[in-house]
Amino acid sequence: MSPTARVKLQGKPGKAVAGARGASGALARAAHAAHPGEAAPAARYEQVKQHIRQIIDSGERRAGDRLPSELDLVATLGVSRMTVNRALRELADAGLVTRVSGVGTFVAPNKPQSTLLMIAHIGDEIRSRGHSYRCDMVLLQRESASVTVSNALGLPPGASVFHVTCVHRENGLPVQLEDRYVNPAIAPDFLQHDFSALKPSEYLQTVVPMHDLEHVVDAARPTGAEAELLEIDPQEPCLTLTRRTWTNGVAVTFARFVHPGSRYRLGCRFSPNTSQRQG
Repeated sequence: MSPTARVKLQGKPGKAVAGARGASGALARAAHAAHPGEAAPAARYEQVKQHIRQIIDSGERRAGDRLPSELDLVATLGVSRMTVNRALRELADAGLVTRVSGVGTFVAPNKPQSTLLMIAHIGDEIRSRGHSYRCDMVLLQRESASVTVSNALGLPPGASVFHVTCVHRENGLPVQLEDRYVNPAIAPDFLQHDFSALKPSEYLQTVVPMHDLEHVVDAARPTGAEAELLEIDPQEPCLTLTRRTWTNGVAVTFARFVHPGSRYRLGCRFSPNTSQRQG
């Protein structure tokens, strides 16, 4: 049992004890809501976390609203401040709340993060923020692979590959330039697909089971052509995400995603002991 699980309710007979019992009941109800039909978890901080989740899930507090203070939670739930602090810290780590030193704890904005460990679709991210999304196709053709592309895909130099270039826009502003090469042996119908609805990354995920994923991030200035497509100054720093994927040990795609540094950022959250593979 953890140290926080051994915290006992204290109080004198009478109203104080009754209040403590009421607080204990609040935690028990929160635990039952999280695990109906099961015994309440022993760790008090988990019960505090569930109590706060209920406040958020019920709509009582919405994104940006201030949550009860640590002292209020201590008084309401009858637990130690250390227990409340741990609960809030873990909720913040999970992205459910934001904590501002000296100000308070707030319901976190309901928007996704771009991830480095899984394949995220930029169109979904943009629309989830309530913004308009558009993808402009710049290039879609079959061509001979350069040495860099053939090495990345494990193909002979000059091998035939599919090449697609497109610009992803948020509220009309370019936020990502996608430059992708695809192994024709794995996705032979790639060029025939209508990408007006299902974008290249989404299409590949629907037709090819991807078992391995490699992401590499670099910071660099764009080329002249990239700056023109992104409608930025050639001197503006950019973040470039390079992706390779494989299915059963065979390379599927080699892609570069160039993001203007002033308009986009990359990030992720993960558990070290959890395997995260998507698409």
